[in-house]
Amino acid sequence: MAHSNVVAIINTSPDVVQMLRTATESAGCVVLTAFTHEIRDGIIDIERFIRQHQPKVIVYDVAPPYDANWRLFEHIRDLEVMENRVFVLTSVNPRHVEKLAGPDRKVFEVVGKPLDLDLIVDAVHQALHSRPVGR
Repeated sequence: MAHSNVVAIINTSPDVVQMLRTATESAGCVVLTAFTHEIRDGIIDIERFIRQHQPKVIVYDVAPPYDANWRLFEHIRDLEVMENRVFVLTSVNPRHVEKLAGPDRKVFEVVGKPLDLDLIVDAVHQALHSRPVGR
């Protein structure tokens, strides 16, 4: 049975993944993680991962190279299994990512770096309680 507070963290850095996991779990969320390269290289089948764990919110890092990581984000976002899920994006260049995202209703918030854990946890909680959006 899916929990309503399941969050997936997708990032490039093991340290950041652990920091975000700790902060998000401390706030009462169930957290699962994946590394961007594991998805890109096919080590993790993202569709199976999402079906199995059913996260409502995905915290995804748009790291340099922005174009490649943005394309991966678009691929993930556009999968049918992503219906009714929202994203909290992190980036060292949030203005650039906000421009790329435009009015994308699935992007709940873009958070800049250095990471403000309280801001991310607040964004995750708000996204968990937001009305689901379609594809």
